[in-house]
Amino acid sequence: MQKLQWIQNKIHSRETMLQQCNVWRASGQKIVFTNGCFDILHHGHLNLLARAADLGNKLILALNTDASVQRLKGPERPITHEQDRAFQAASLLCVDAVCLFDEDTPEQIIQFLKPDVLVKGGDYTLEQIVGAPFVIGNGGKVEIIPFVTGYSTTSIISRIKKL
Repeated sequence: MQKLQWIQNKIHSRETMLQQCNVWRASGQKIVFTNGCFDILHHGHLNLLARAADLGNKLILALNTDASVQRLKGPERPITHEQDRAFQAASLLCVDAVCLFDEDTPEQIIQFLKPDVLVKGGDYTLEQIVGAPFVIGNGGKVEIIPFVTGYSTTSIISRIKKL
C-alpha cells in the first residue's frame, strides 16, 4: 500500500472509528485512547503517544476540532488546521487511528468508542480526567503518563512571537 494512502486510511469519522474499534475488539485487541489539541506537535506529545501505544494493541488519538480548540485555548488557536493535525498524527507509527471531536471534552466520544485504556498526560490527576469514571466502570484502566517538562505548545508559540 502506498504510504500516503496508509496515512489517510488511519483518519476516521466517528462512525468509521467505531466500526474499526469493533473489528479490533472482535480480534481480541486492547484499545488505548488519548485525546487533545496537538496543535504544534512536539517532544512531549510524541513521548505521550509512544508510551500510550505501549499500553495496548491499538492507539486511537481523538483530536479537538479547530472550533473546539478555539473555545478551549482562545481565538488565536489553533495554529495548525485540524486536517493538518490529523494528517501529522496519522503519520506516526505509534498511532493506529485518528478521529476528530467537536465537543469541549472527549466524554461523548469516549462513551461511544468504549476504550479499554484511557491515557492522559501527567499534568492531569485521575479526578480531572474526563471519561475516567466511565472507562473504569466498564472494566477498563486509566493511565497517567508522566509529563515531560519543558515542552508545551504555548511556550513554543511564545518563543516564536519573540523572534
